Amino acid sequence: MPTPIRPWIDIHGSYVCTTDMSEVPFDTVRFERAIQRFDAVNATDPNRMIVDDVEQSKEVIYAKQMTRWQEKLYPKASEALRLAARCQHIKRWEIPRDSFPMDRVGYHHWRTTLYGFHAEVAGKILTEVGYDTPTIGRVQSLLKKERIKADAEAQALEDIICLVFLENYFTAFAKEHDDDKIVTILQRTWKKMSPVGHSAALNLQMPPEAQRLVERALA
Repeated sequence: MPTPIRPWIDIHGSYVCTTDMSEVPFDTVRFERAIQRFDAVNATDPNRMIVDDVEQSKEVIYAKQMTRWQEKLYPKASEALRLAARCQHIKRWEIPRDSFPMDRVGYHHWRTTLYGFHAEVAGKILTEVGYDTPTIGRVQSLLKKERIKADAEAQALEDIICLVFLENYFTAFAKEHDDDKIVTILQRTWKKMSPVGHSAALNLQMPPEAQRLVERALA
């Protein structure tokens, strides 16, 4: 059964996760093999970025950012959550946003299509490296964003996604849209997050203009 969403306590104004999401000790060799396979697939992303003077695929960079926040925010995460965080955007470039109508309905159709696509790709890889059906199903459920507010791990994954966006992509994204739209997006993002995510987000170091928009959204 999913862990109920009651895993947080407030310590001196800072929320921390108190739920141990870890399962029985897992096969680290198999786990690392899965991570390597995820990264190898994402390394074929034609969209590239320069990080520390090294050209890398955007999706490999994103996957590592997801793992970093998972380890920071949920260090006791289960194997399934760790896997889901690493393959959250696997092969995303194959279904670009402009392949759907550029309106709100098209956006939601694109997102739900991606959920199933990522789950399918991840499931094939996990099967090939030897994972059992229940673990694969669990990873796929997390990738499909099922029962976010009723499943602690699904909520944890959502926190990680939002924090990666806010830390690494929000500033550039905000420059491409008017303030009112950005404030609305920030408010929707905030509603998706748990107290753990909120606490971490409030401690992010942002440029003054980005910080101004966040403060406006939360006012």
